Amino acid sequence: MKRLAFGLIAASALALSACASLAPYGPQMGPRGQGYAEQRIESNRFRVTYNGVGAPGPVADRALFRAAQLTVDQGYDWFEVTQRWIDGRPDSVGGVRPSVSIGAGSSRYGGYRASGVGVGLGFDLSGPQPTSTTLEIVMGRGQRPDRREAYDARGVQDAIRPRL
Repeated sequence: MKRLAFGLIAASALALSACASLAPYGPQMGPRGQGYAEQRIESNRFRVTYNGVGAPGPVADRALFRAAQLTVDQGYDWFEVTQRWIDGRPDSVGGVRPSVSIGAGSSRYGGYRASGVGVGLGFDLSGPQPTSTTLEIVMGRGQRPDRREAYDARGVQDAIRPRL
């Protein structure tokens, strides 16, 4: 009976996780949809956001790819990330995550005193959670500055495109 219950829980978790996954790369459709959106701040400065579900890494890659794509589309060669916001936990992927808890307590009721220890076992069956990355970028032409957050736009596109 315990095996059957565990099997049903595992099957339910797999079904839930299959329902929500990272959508194909593209523009955001609707206010809560997945995809990229950008906002021009100045002629060479943009804020790029990519909204998705699941692990923050692939969503961050897509935001970086969109920044590179936008840089080339605007006629620039490189971009520098001046600010970065990542909204999502490392465990945003979802799935079955077991947890164990242990507790102890005592109480007094009238002339009686009781104490005990309890052990609990639980499962988090949530599916993938929303994740987003926002980059504020400044674009430039010519040789890329030798700074850690400066990227060659075409090089980023070539590196990330195969993973989309």
